[in-house]
Amino acid sequence: MKKLLLILVILLVVAGVAFAAGQKEKEESYLLPDDVKAQGTVTFWHAMSGSKTAIVDGYAEEFMKRHPEITIDAVYSGSYAETVTKGLAAIKAGKPPVLLMSYEVGTQTMIDSGAIIPVHTLNKGEINFDDVTGPIAKYYSVNGKLNSMPFNSSTAMLYYNKDLFKAAGLDPDKPPTTFDEVYEYSKKIMDAGLSSGGISFGWPAWIFEQMHAYHNEFYANNENGRSGKRASEVMFNGKLGVQVLTEWQKWAKDGVLAYGGRTYKANDPFIAGEFAMLVQSTSSLAGIIKSADFEVGTAFLPHLPGYEKGNSVIGGASIWLLKGHSNEVNAAAWKFLQYLFEEENAVAWHKGTGYFPVNSKAYGILMNEGWFDKEPRFRTAFDQILGGSDSKAASGVLLGNFVEIRDIMGAAIEDAVVNMKDPKTVLDEAKVRCDRVLSDYISTVE
Repeated sequence: MKKLLLILVILLVVAGVAFAAGQKEKEESYLLPDDVKAQGTVTFWHAMSGSKTAIVDGYAEEFMKRHPEITIDAVYSGSYAETVTKGLAAIKAGKPPVLLMSYEVGTQTMIDSGAIIPVHTLNKGEINFDDVTGPIAKYYSVNGKLNSMPFNSSTAMLYYNKDLFKAAGLDPDKPPTTFDEVYEYSKKIMDAGLSSGGISFGWPAWIFEQMHAYHNEFYANNENGRSGKRASEVMFNGKLGVQVLTEWQKWAKDGVLAYGGRTYKANDPFIAGEFAMLVQSTSSLAGIIKSADFEVGTAFLPHLPGYEKGNSVIGGASIWLLKGHSNEVNAAAWKFLQYLFEEENAVAWHKGTGYFPVNSKAYGILMNEGWFDKEPRFRTAFDQILGGSDSKAASGVLLGNFVEIRDIMGAAIEDAVVNMKDPKTVLDEAKVRCDRVLSDYISTVE
């Protein structure tokens, strides 16, 4: 991770920052001539592993059947962090891919890299950006304009084992809605000897960010870096952050919280019935349903009393068009992005993975064909994010070097729930480190 962060900072310096927050590039310089022919090879580095790789490959193959003059070289390049690291290193070497997938925490870094062609500058009406699903468009828009093309967007929700709920005498159709209920239901299931734990998380640092958005609290200053000024200070060590981490620590002390690592590692023990509930990305939904031998329930995230109801926030990744290629290849890449955005492809992507369809028209298709009646668990995340508050705190956080900041927070959460260190102290110390990261980043790009 430290090597990744060093590469990110060095590349920002080498690239020469294209613009600071609030500045605009000369958009007309990226407009493609009307007579340019879309052709050539489009290299697309992505982080979609397992069954998702096959879906991406299928899109590429189908697109090439329609457009034999274009080759899509879709390459699985490792995890999100590995893919971004390889991409930025390729930029430095002067051999960038045409399209690069970056997870949401890389948004500010990619914008500042000076290496991107903002997708909105290519659009001559081929895509109606108003059709991008609202919360997704809001997350990836800066100054009201899309710089990258949303593709695999998710949020977090609660998964639960309905069979364990039934066996413990709990109503399987009434999942917990508060932190207290999560604890109460977990203890009841554990005391009945049905499981060794109550709940676990995937991506705990991301879930901690989710808790701020869900309770309508800012994670960083300057409205999470979206006020026109860069975020220069994190605010996660306030009342809410301390309360959330204190609750999690209590759960861990009492065996209710089974710490599951920083990624998707908690999925397998949940599927094995080791604990009754899981807070995880919606992108795991299809896989969990397929693998579990029990009835899987889905529900909204739990809430703490005394706070406004905000909204869950977008996760996942978007696709960036990089500089350094011919107009013909850029046109080919733009045509491929249009193809991925088509309603039918958005529908198939959602059904195959659990990710949100980024094209809002896909919702109408799914509703009309009765998909949500047949698979109501796929609707839970939609109802949660589309029915929540349209608050600034839920628009998502833009932070320079967010990758390192999330890593710092991952370690801080481990200190609280594994090493049992004082939550307030842990968060205060993490804030000092994160503010230093932001200060160093800002000094590099401004």
